[in-house]
Amino acid sequence: MTHEITPEMFEQPSWDERYAGPGRVWSGRANAVLAAEAAGLAPGRAVDLGCGEGGDAIWLAERGWQVTGIDFSTAGLERAAAHAAERGVADRIEWRQADLRAWAPEGEQWDLVTSHFLHLLDGGMLAATRQMARAVAAGGTLLVVGHHPDDAHTGLRWSMPGVMFTAEDLRAAVDEELFEVHAEARARQETRDGVAHEVTDAVLRARRR
Repeated sequence: MTHEITPEMFEQPSWDERYAGPGRVWSGRANAVLAAEAAGLAPGRAVDLGCGEGGDAIWLAERGWQVTGIDFSTAGLERAAAHAAERGVADRIEWRQADLRAWAPEGEQWDLVTSHFLHLLDGGMLAATRQMARAVAAGGTLLVVGHHPDDAHTGLRWSMPGVMFTAEDLRAAVDEELFEVHAEARARQETRDGVAHEVTDAVLRARRR
């Protein structure tokens, strides 16, 4: 069944309420594309934008990265900090609260800038990706992953038009004179309620020259 959503679900109070509920919202494991793409990178400084409960940030910290995790949900960040402490990597992660619709790096740069399944209304992902690209240090990597529009028919994803995006939709946000850019739709298996489904991720990967 397709998930009906409303604009209010993209606001901080909705996510604070969600993260304040019982149990984990997400699995706690790293997203599959991050695990595949970052495995071969030398650890340095990373920022995880839209970090939620911290699964990706913690995975990176456990592999030697110094990580900044950013999210607009204070409840999510509190959970992320607790999970990092449980895993023994609290000293390798700094948590920051910010609304990524208005966030800018303000001159700060990282060796890996990653964002998984951040979805914004009204074309907001293009502007957000433009700011993410500004945050990539020379020789660093930008990795933006989201739900591909092809998944709309599966019933596993949201039904609001314009929420999902392709990697090509975001490509215009990255200066190809400064970056080597790769954009693709990547299939993977996802298990939901014990049933395996093939889903498609929009994957934008760019390396700054």
